[in-house]
Amino acid sequence: MRITLISLDNWGFNNHIANTLEKKGHIIHHIDFNTFTYKYPNFFYKIYNFILKSFFKTNLKTLYYGKEIIKRLKEIGENQDIILTVKGDFIDRKSILKFKQFTKKTIGFFNDNTHRCPKIIRIIPSFDEVYSFEKEDCERYNLKFAPNWIYNSNIPVPAENTIKYEVFNIISIDKRLPILSGITTDLVSKKINYKFIVYDKKHKGNGKDKNLEYISKHIPLSRVNKYINNSKVMLDINRKGQSGLTFRVFESIGLQKKLITTNPDIKNYDFYNPNNILIIDENNPKIPIAFFSNDYQKLPEKTYYKYSLEGWIDQVIFDKEL
Repeated sequence: MRITLISLDNWGFNNHIANTLEKKGHIIHHIDFNTFTYKYPNFFYKIYNFILKSFFKTNLKTLYYGKEIIKRLKEIGENQDIILTVKGDFIDRKSILKFKQFTKKTIGFFNDNTHRCPKIIRIIPSFDEVYSFEKEDCERYNLKFAPNWIYNSNIPVPAENTIKYEVFNIISIDKRLPILSGITTDLVSKKINYKFIVYDKKHKGNGKDKNLEYISKHIPLSRVNKYINNSKVMLDINRKGQSGLTFRVFESIGLQKKLITTNPDIKNYDFYNPNNILIIDENNPKIPIAFFSNDYQKLPEKTYYKYSLEGWIDQVIFDKEL
């Protein structure tokens, strides 16, 4: 099949979709509009864009993304069987509708929710089919449910003596920071080793929590995976108002790592195992040392495949029931 993936791939997760489809023998094009750079022609365009966003729900940047994506679809020169768009809320609605000129079917996938990204609501009708990782959005807007996926199953599990950290987490700076600080306090009191990285593009190195490591630039996914490999347990902190599972959850499954999470909805998934997954109270995080004692218990093969990238592709792109 001819399949084009359109995505804002700022962390590199979506490129795994393109690579996996290509390995399966499909003809793949990946338009990563995270690589596009929009610059205001002059200062007055900034004011103009402020007015557009405030009163007309339009953004010059999303219009630019749409225009450039259409240009690249024309350059491909062949009609596609499927165009899959991830994070389509960063593209204007009219451009997404134009995608249909280049394909038999358009699919949208969202791993943000409408509470955090209300622009999603406006573009849902622009696709032929829409999937979301947020169950509540699926019920409210009649979408199909699909979680994120395991992308790191081929990374070898390290020997025990390569473990450097008991717990690892990397997040972007937001309202979750006080929760992370509270978890850090609990770990320090119990002398549990950890590595927590906070991405803050405005970070200048002053006035921050010294127990956390701050970075101002995205680090490659390959480097993140090295930290994961060198850690025994992963930490997942879900955003307020979000129950959809983050990639931290699926990274832990992929590498058979235990997980500590603040997301109580994880207990409703068929892979949930209290031996592998510890649910903590974000307002009073207490992590028992005993959780680190038992080994990870492997999932049944059928369950693991369901959450693998191959399983995700079967479900979202090829509409198979798992």
